[in-house]
Amino acid sequence: MDPPGKAWNKKVQVERAVAPDGGYAWFILVSCFFVFGLTFGVVKSFGVFYVEIQQYFGTTAAGTSWITSIAVATIHVAAPLASALSSRYSHRSVVIAGGLICSVGAILGSFGNNLVQLYLTVGFLNGFGYALTWTPTVTMLGMYFDKRRPMANALASAGECILTFILTPMFQLLINSFSWRGALLIMGALQLNLCVCGLLLRPLKSTRDVTCVNEGKAEEDGLSRKMLLKDILDEVKSSIQEEKELYTEESNQETSKKCLDDTEVEPSLAEDSTSLRERDLRTKVQQYVDYTLITNPRFMIYSMFGVFAALGFFAPSLFLVPYARSKGIEEYQAAALMSISAVLDLIGRVVFGWVANLRLVETVQQLTATVVFLGAVLLLCPLASTFYELVAFSAAHGLVYGATVAIHITVLPEVVGVQRLGSALGFFMLIRSSGGLLGPPIAGFFIDKMDSYGTGFLMSGVALLTSALFLLVLNLMMQKDQRKKNIFSDMETEELGQSFTV
Repeated sequence: MDPPGKAWNKKVQVERAVAPDGGYAWFILVSCFFVFGLTFGVVKSFGVFYVEIQQYFGTTAAGTSWITSIAVATIHVAAPLASALSSRYSHRSVVIAGGLICSVGAILGSFGNNLVQLYLTVGFLNGFGYALTWTPTVTMLGMYFDKRRPMANALASAGECILTFILTPMFQLLINSFSWRGALLIMGALQLNLCVCGLLLRPLKSTRDVTCVNEGKAEEDGLSRKMLLKDILDEVKSSIQEEKELYTEESNQETSKKCLDDTEVEPSLAEDSTSLRERDLRTKVQQYVDYTLITNPRFMIYSMFGVFAALGFFAPSLFLVPYARSKGIEEYQAAALMSISAVLDLIGRVVFGWVANLRLVETVQQLTATVVFLGAVLLLCPLASTFYELVAFSAAHGLVYGATVAIHITVLPEVVGVQRLGSALGFFMLIRSSGGLLGPPIAGFFIDKMDSYGTGFLMSGVALLTSALFLLVLNLMMQKDQRKKNIFSDMETEELGQSFTV
């Protein structure tokens, strides 16, 4: 029995999932690896279908590019819905459903008789399935990794490079053997593997950290009050930043619950029943979609970066093979350019993901530098006209593209916090959808007007350089917020120290 005059001091941490950074997290990484490859890897490899479909239907470059544009835009627009469905049901079930939809879209597209049918099947249905698979998987990867998150994102996104390297010549071979219709049919069967990726997703269990300190026993064991104070202050000093971020970035669901608890304790502050119903409705909505993110200035600035970056991200991969074919390069050599780009893309993701993991510079600063280099490389593309010149361009583009993609999702948890990553990723993809939708058709418009595929690369380069301006603004905002947090942390630590010494 403890002495009656001595009390227990009990500290209960807010219940949250702890990222293991290992163990089963590696299976989540494997799942995300193949999801990247079977979604965006397929999108990047679709350029080999481009010339065949354009010639088959006798359409323009802009008309054919809408297939990829609709798919990319649907991925982005449906991302918030994918996040909400994952919260309502489970990440596993949503990914499995998405894999089935992807397969059905590609198989139906193989029977398409006009471009509109391809827009609806290979474009919309396939893109919707991609959203249901990619968004929940990337969200879960962010939950399972914390300290190793930059490296985990880089390794997972490497699946896009490796499968692009494999799928591009494979699709060209399938087109030559079975026509583009047969190749689409086989692609649909291949995408059923996304369902297997979904089966690997296992929910991360939350934990509760409870610490109890008995002052009486501590004194009986010879620990003075000063030693207790020192231990407490050390703990506060090391965790106050994390605690502050956790509570300030907590979802409004918990905030609303606390408000309701306060109304029970203080009846004088109780709201009428209508207000309570409205608050409860907002709480239920925010449980699935945290729409308050649109009031976060840093998140909106980063989303604007995403819009302009998406204008330039997807067009080069779509038009590289047609550009090479227009320069008189034979079809297998043109397809090989995508494979070369994919190999350097892989190297860029792994190397620069590892560099980001070292935390030598702020991740947003590293991202700004890679985006500027990527825009510059694209502006130089029209100067390449021979096969070896295009090999050099493909290698440079792949390396810098990989360096950019490896870390651009990693910045998002730093902007909004890991607690809101699911909703943030969905809204980020939704806002970025306008760039993904308009990028290839705008590039195709310039190609048709100027009768040169090189103008599409120029448009992409200008868009990426513009997006870098938003990253510069975001970096300034994050540095300013960090200085404020440091000042606040020092003040609170000092106040707590004074309260214990009184």
